[in-house]
Amino acid sequence: MKTLRDVKVGERARVIKLHGEGAIKRRIMDMGVTKGVEIYIRKVAPLGDPIEVTVRDYELSIRKSDAQLIEVE
Repeated sequence: MKTLRDVKVGERARVIKLHGEGAIKRRIMDMGVTKGVEIYIRKVAPLGDPIEVTVRDYELSIRKSDAQLIEVE
């Protein structure tokens, strides 16, 4: 299983499935990360957390722990 955390800077990935449950899953979905959406990895902070991405034409920072819950292809 490949997650958003495994995608390199400058690459694109398409969301296959969101793992997790309850409030965590709802928060990720509220940020616009849903099944089928394409995500572009813009940059990663110097210590690796957070990850800056582009989703639905806006920029978003995602924690590594949340990125681990997003399965991509």
